Amino acid sequence: MKVSAECMHCLVKRQAENIKKYPDEEKKAEYLGKVLGIIANGAAEEPAPVLLSHIGRLHEEYFGKPFSFDELKKGYNGMLLEKETEIRQKISEAADPLALALRYSQIGNYIDFGALGSVDDAKLQDFLEQAETLPLSEKTYAKFTENLKTAKKLVFLTDNCGEIVLDKLLLEAIAKTAPHVETAIIVRGEPVLNDATMEDALQVGIDTCGKVIPNGTNIAGTYIPWLSEEAKQAMDEADILIAKGQGNFESLHGCGLNIYYLFLCKCQWFMERFGLPQYSGVFINEFDL
Repeated sequence: MKVSAECMHCLVKRQAENIKKYPDEEKKAEYLGKVLGIIANGAAEEPAPVLLSHIGRLHEEYFGKPFSFDELKKGYNGMLLEKETEIRQKISEAADPLALALRYSQIGNYIDFGALGSVDDAKLQDFLEQAETLPLSEKTYAKFTENLKTAKKLVFLTDNCGEIVLDKLLLEAIAKTAPHVETAIIVRGEPVLNDATMEDALQVGIDTCGKVIPNGTNIAGTYIPWLSEEAKQAMDEADILIAKGQGNFESLHGCGLNIYYLFLCKCQWFMERFGLPQYSGVFINEFDL
């Protein structure tokens, strides 16, 4: 997906905020000039998550290694693991367990330090308590359940830490609905923001739901030209894919695969694109966009 003007503005604004603490104004001006160059030269072909990857390498060159999210990620994985048994019980008792599992997985997309800068734990808890009332597209859900009946292979593209605990519960619900489907779970190949990597996958036990595959990249999305061969093969062979988060939408929309996007609208561009208020859920198929 091409980078919008809103995304360009956000990329520059976020970088300006990130370097405020440094005293050297000349160095900061030079850095931001190069950030503008990266956006100008790459925006026609590369989605925002890829541009952010280029910018991340530039930031490290100028200001050293970025903030480590390692402890924060372990904390949110642990927080959601503490809620796992209770949420799994609610899903199992629901009139439609799969639909409720989709809602919980979608709510987990709120845990996004890249898009939001910070996460309000009280708001997250409120969202979890309201899961049963979260709107879910009936049209998309009907199409999704029909696809599951005939699918042989499913690929689940993860997004953030903590969120993947709820993704695990969704995959458990899918396995009960369609036990014939073979599942592969794709995580980031290297650390980026608070996105899920193999370490997070093992911490929360999502590897019990399918084969976990690192995607070979450090971008906050899934950019097919940069994928590892194993990840690309899994996606090519899949009958159905679920892509979590805005970054996966930005980097995959238009690829032509049978992808179901599942996320919360957190950024202005997404709110305008889908005509929804902030934190509204989106569940939509690639072919219906």
